[in-house]
Order: sequence, then structure tokens, then C-alpha cells
Amino acid sequence: MIFRKIPKNVTVLGLVSFFNDLASEMIYPIVPIFLTTVLHTSIPVVGLIEGVVEALASTTKYFFGAYSDYVQKRKVFVTVGYSFAAISKILIGLAVGWPMVLFARIIDRVGKGLRTAPRDSLLLENANLQNRGYIFGFHRAFDSLGATIGPLLALVVLFFLKDNIRQTFFIAFIPALVAVILLIVLVKEKNTGIRKEKSKFLRINFRNMDSRLKLFLLISFIFSAGNSSDVFILLQAKNLGLTTTLVVLAYVLYNISQTVFATPAGMLADKIGPRKIFAGGLLVFSIVYLCFGLTNSSFWIWFLFPIYGIYIAATDGVSKAYISEFIDKKESGTYFGAYYTLTAIGTFLASFVGGLLWYYINPHTTFFYGSFMAFFALLLFIVFYRKLNLSVTK
Repeated sequence: MIFRKIPKNVTVLGLVSFFNDLASEMIYPIVPIFLTTVLHTSIPVVGLIEGVVEALASTTKYFFGAYSDYVQKRKVFVTVGYSFAAISKILIGLAVGWPMVLFARIIDRVGKGLRTAPRDSLLLENANLQNRGYIFGFHRAFDSLGATIGPLLALVVLFFLKDNIRQTFFIAFIPALVAVILLIVLVKEKNTGIRKEKSKFLRINFRNMDSRLKLFLLISFIFSAGNSSDVFILLQAKNLGLTTTLVVLAYVLYNISQTVFATPAGMLADKIGPRKIFAGGLLVFSIVYLCFGLTNSSFWIWFLFPIYGIYIAATDGVSKAYISEFIDKKESGTYFGAYYTLTAIGTFLASFVGGLLWYYINPHTTFFYGSFMAFFALLLFIVFYRKLNLSVTK
């Protein structure tokens, strides 16, 4: 019944994300383990790798989002982006040192920069004022479902390959290739009146930007400056005594939580407003990161990982639904790209600082820092909205 309300393009893009994330999450939980145990890379270098690739991706997200607005084409950017993601799996499998892993991760992140904003623009073109949160949440659920099955498939592969991590990267290429094929064959880009207009690069006018959107972008950046790579929570689970298999299973719980809550969070955002849901996500993140910093027992990992998934469900699709309230579809690539740029720069800072705190002080301080930044962002969000006397809409 509910699927009849979903446009074909949205369903296919959901399947594309499913297969791509299945491939990506097959290897994501084992990449830090591969770096530290097989390639003998230090923790600060692991943090630096994650930070550098996110920083590079940040520039591509904005540029290609804006360029897709300029040419009024989306699919070509999405296709090339997912193709880069597939190629990166092969490159990591061939790596004999961390610089090659860095190069492969750059290819993967540039691919993400190519596809992310144009893909969200495609989704927005298939949404309306009443179902934006639902559409983005629905897509996020497919994304998370792939991220749930991927690590489980990785465990099966590792079992039959006798823990050969390197060969697992090559096998992950297969579902990534399926995603690209589905995209090429089944996604049809609309020919709307927007595309017939004279093209020009859009310049974001911050002076005339709605104050609510300005505040949201600022809050998102502050939060992301403490939201380090998930590599750190995986390494923390390992440090607390979990085996590689159990780390992957904990990560699966995190993704199951995302899958279950993403669509309901989007639907609730359509009813009570995405701002409230996003703020709730910040609170969940702050509490979970605080607990990651306080715990010295692996027992709590099994509770913290699925609760952490609720934060993703409450912020990822919801943030795009919120931004779309203040922009036109023809400029969506530029604004989505700008949003991703800000948060990616913040993530670079968070991952770099997190790695230094982990190495030079102790792992707990990495999570205390993230918890503080999230709570600080939440307080600013609440206080400034009250001072501006902005009424809560949808």
C-alpha cells in the first residue's frame, strides 16, 4: 500500500543506494582493522586519512552540486559517482601501504561528492510539500538496509575466506557494480521546464538567505566539528574487547536501527517539523558519545550502537527535508552541495582532532569532545531560535 505512493525513480535510487551501501559497508568496519593490523598504520594516520578524504570530498560536493544546477542534469553525476565508489573497492584490495588506501578512499569520496547533491536533487524532484521528509527518510532506509546486510555478508565472506580481509574488498566490488547497472538502466531523468531555462551558476546569497536556514547551516557545522568518523566507535568497540566478528555485528545493530527508524522519522518530520526531529537527533548523539567516553565495558556497546543509529535516522534525511523548505528545486544541487561542504569540513576537523586526542591523551577524550560539541550545537539551536522569535512551522 505505502509503496504505491513512492515514485519509480525514488524506489530505484533506493535500490541503487542499497547495493552501493551493501558493498561499502562490507568493507567499512574492516578498513580500520585492515589499516592497523595488516598494514600496521598508527591511529593518528587513520584519523588523518578519514579527515583528508572528507575534506577533499567537501569541495567536490559543492562544485558538482552547483554544476548540476548549471547544466540542469543530475543522472550523469550520480552515475559517475557510484562508478568511482565501485572502483575504490578494487584499489583498497590492491593496497600494500596506507598511502594507497588513502588514494582509494579519495576516489571513493570524490565519487560521493559527485553523486550526493545531484542524487538528492533527483529525489526532491520526485517529492512534494507534503512528503519531503518521507521521501528522504524512505531513501535513507534503503541506504541503511544495505548497510545492515553488508557487514553480515562480510562475516560470511570472511568465514569462507578464512579471515582474508584483502579478498573481501574484491568481492565487495560486485554489488557496487550492480548499483551502477541499475542506475544506468532504470533511472529516468525528467525533462522539465526548469531544464529549458538559460543556465547559469548560482551564487548563494547569504545576506538574503532565510535566517532559519543560516542558523541551521551554522549549527550543522558546529555539530559536525565534533562528529568524527565512525571509525573511532569501531576502534573503541575493539579496544573494549570485542573480536572483529563482534565489532561487525555491533555495527549491524547500528544499521538495523537506522533502517527501522529512518522512514518513521521522516514521516514525523512532515507532521511536526524537521527542526524538532533534528534537534532530538543532536541530543541522542551527545548522550551516546558521552556514554562511549564513560564506559569501560564491552557490555554497553550492544546498547549504544543501536541507539546511535537513531541519531542518524533523526538527522540525515530530515536535514535535507528541512533545507528543501527554503530553496527551489532548480537550485537544490547548489544548496545541498553547500550543506555537505560545511559538514564535511567539520568532519575533517573532528576526525583530525579526534585522532590526536585518542593518541596523545586517551580514547575517552575523543568521545567527550564529540559529546560536548553536539550539546553545544543543540543549545545554540534552541537559544537562537527563541531569541529570533521564530515560530515552528511544519
